[in-house]
Amino acid sequence: MNLARWRRIRGLIRKEMAQVVRDPSSVLIAFVLPGVLLFLFGYGVSLDATAVKVGVVMESATPEAQSLVAAFRNSPSYEVRVGRDRRDFEEDLVAGNIRGLIVIPATLTESLRRGDAVTAIQVIVDGSEPNTASFVQNYAQGTVANWMVQQSFDVGRSRSIAPRVSTEPRVWFNPEIQSRWFLLPGSIAIIMTIIGTLLTALVVAREWERGTMEALMATPLGTLEFIIGKLTPYYLLGMGSLAVCVVVSVTLFELPFRGSVFVLVLVSSIFLITMLALGLLISTVSKNQFVASQIALVVGFLPSFLLSGFVFEISSMPLPIQTLTRIIPARYFVTCLQTIFLAGDVRSVLVPNTLALVAIGSVLMLLVARKTSRRLD
Repeated sequence: MNLARWRRIRGLIRKEMAQVVRDPSSVLIAFVLPGVLLFLFGYGVSLDATAVKVGVVMESATPEAQSLVAAFRNSPSYEVRVGRDRRDFEEDLVAGNIRGLIVIPATLTESLRRGDAVTAIQVIVDGSEPNTASFVQNYAQGTVANWMVQQSFDVGRSRSIAPRVSTEPRVWFNPEIQSRWFLLPGSIAIIMTIIGTLLTALVVAREWERGTMEALMATPLGTLEFIIGKLTPYYLLGMGSLAVCVVVSVTLFELPFRGSVFVLVLVSSIFLITMLALGLLISTVSKNQFVASQIALVVGFLPSFLLSGFVFEISSMPLPIQTLTRIIPARYFVTCLQTIFLAGDVRSVLVPNTLALVAIGSVLMLLVARKTSRRLD
């Protein structure tokens, strides 16, 4: 790169940096918006089902039934209300005041004394929320199974009731199974998507609206110089926002960081440049700030939020939608961030996803170069 070209790029970068400093909306998008979103995803959004309200019907107040009720009450997963007849809870179940009903039959004590291997305990759940219904059902079965094993040892009948095979689950990467650890890396990807597309979506559109694009066209700037000069300040702004997000996630929300800073910066840079190119392409085509911002939200934020695997598993989507997700850059970045934070630098995951980001970013850069006009039509 010759000296004259470098001077032109440096001049354009200085102009854009001065514009960023004078424009408070850029600072709000880069630093205030990430703080608000991290607060919402860290505290307000949770996939963990705790303190689920259930009703427990104890048809006979035998010591065994009371012991089983105590097992449910001692579980942090439930908020238990006890009754003697299931009809006492039917209206609450229909109204959604409770999410499930666990019926302990009057024959429980007799069944245990006979040494029956199976004791029927009915679980009625509200299927209007399938995830919560599955949670109530599975946890109720687990609570009863644990109580049965404990009861069998207490009465000295471990051979007849205790299971012959015991399982010892081990959870890797997220031992406490906190949804926050799953959501925060994805939320950083969504934040970087919003920052990358919104910041540059307004750049060229603002130039056209203010009439300064004509002045830029009168200069000897080339297309590559124009793109570099426009993207560099917003790249630095986006990386600063990433640093804030990572520090807040690790310190405030205690999100583990098991990878390397170098890999995080490398992958994040590739993704941010890709999203900046997308925003610049939008602003180049639209030439209007309002239209550019709306397109950026529709093209950038919504697909990244819904189709990146941030909240919804891609493998559970229909095959055509799974195919569509392959062109969403956030899909690969979410996977990379979750791997870097929770598992470490796993090459078999990071390399193919990073290469996919490079491919998508290259295509977007070529489109920006073709759509960037250097003359007035």
